[in-house]
Amino acid sequence: MSPLTLLVDTRSPVPPYEQVRTQLAALILSGQLPLGERLPSVRQLAADLGLAAGTLARAYRELENAGLVHSRRGAGTRVTRPPGPTPTTEAQLLQAAQAYVAAGRRLGADDEQLTSALRTALTPPSPVSEDGP
Repeated sequence: MSPLTLLVDTRSPVPPYEQVRTQLAALILSGQLPLGERLPSVRQLAADLGLAAGTLARAYRELENAGLVHSRRGAGTRVTRPPGPTPTTEAQLLQAAQAYVAAGRRLGADDEQLTSALRTALTPPSPVSEDGP
């Protein structure tokens, strides 16, 4: 298994389990964690991130409830396909937005700065005139 790069901001208003859940879900849905990939044990990931095992257990439980992983005693937790159709674009957008907010918070951005950066990113670039000024 490749090492996971997860970041948890303990100063964030987003609970640590949700930060972990969101990041793992994004890795799974993007294919960076492929079908069948084994996740680190709850204890191992908790130690790596400096969090309580119960925090990681909740994140894994939420992922399992969403159908993104399957846990079996002795076999660990592995990435699985979500049941039924692929998650909707709205759900994927929400996860991407949550990841954006978490990353912005790690940088120290407030709501106004996050919104401003998003507006800037949504603004199409000005067309360049070939005629010159």
